[in-house]
Amino acid sequence: MNTFTGLSVALATPFTTSFDVDLPAFRRLVRHVVAGGADHLVVLGSTGEAATLLDPERDALIGACLEEAGTASVVVGTGSNATRQAAAWTRRAQELGAHGALVVTPYYNKPTPAGLVAHFQAVTDAAPGLPVIIYNVPGRTGLNVTPATLNLLWANPQLVAVKESSSNLAQIGEIARTLPLGKALLSGDDNMALAAIAVGAEGLVSVIGNLLPRRTKQMVDLALDGQRADAITLHQALLPIMDALFVESNPIPLKAALAIKGICGDTVRLPLVAAGPATRDRLAELLKAGIGVA
Repeated sequence: MNTFTGLSVALATPFTTSFDVDLPAFRRLVRHVVAGGADHLVVLGSTGEAATLLDPERDALIGACLEEAGTASVVVGTGSNATRQAAAWTRRAQELGAHGALVVTPYYNKPTPAGLVAHFQAVTDAAPGLPVIIYNVPGRTGLNVTPATLNLLWANPQLVAVKESSSNLAQIGEIARTLPLGKALLSGDDNMALAAIAVGAEGLVSVIGNLLPRRTKQMVDLALDGQRADAITLHQALLPIMDALFVESNPIPLKAALAIKGICGDTVRLPLVAAGPATRDRLAELLKAGIGVA
């Protein structure tokens, strides 16, 4: 099974000024990211505002991503706090030709470890053979998947990787220490990528990769290749914009930056609203300073 190591980019979903999905702009974004060398494309994740999309829009975005992906694999965000919905979306992603699914832990419900095991089992049962990445992002879900709980989940052979977005380096290190053979640990935070790789992660699921895919790919490849000094140099160059992309809720600043670069508009769907002037000015200054070289 594909373990989705290397650089994955969690794609934004462009909207028109009337809040409709902008498929031409999405295709343009995918081509930009693919040209930058991304190994994997993640459509319908948190960065893609999946929580605000309707089923027909999901299908259209998955189809467009597959058509534009080239040699990159396509991973579809199929998580929900309702197990039946997550299972249905995962089945649909497989039917459309996705190479894998990214499944966030159920939010709001606060399941026990046994509930998480049952949830992911139901999801994988709905799409036999499809590799699934567990997505741990306690800042959004209110639930942290501990290394002990992950060790229960790893018994499911379709669960091939974890996107770890706890920002807890001690936890990341313990996950790496106890990771079974054939499973992969992926950093879910751009600014933690080098630290996570240093303790055992094998890739990054990136937000900044939408904007600067080539430089992000270089940083990840250098780190994985053990070229520490060069990787640090790139990380330090990219860190100011990594930080700027999270001064407001993701993907608000990202869309503002993509608009500055002319890749797509900056429209987000409610309950998100477009970036404020201070965020736009900060991003414009960083991009003008030369950090914006793809």
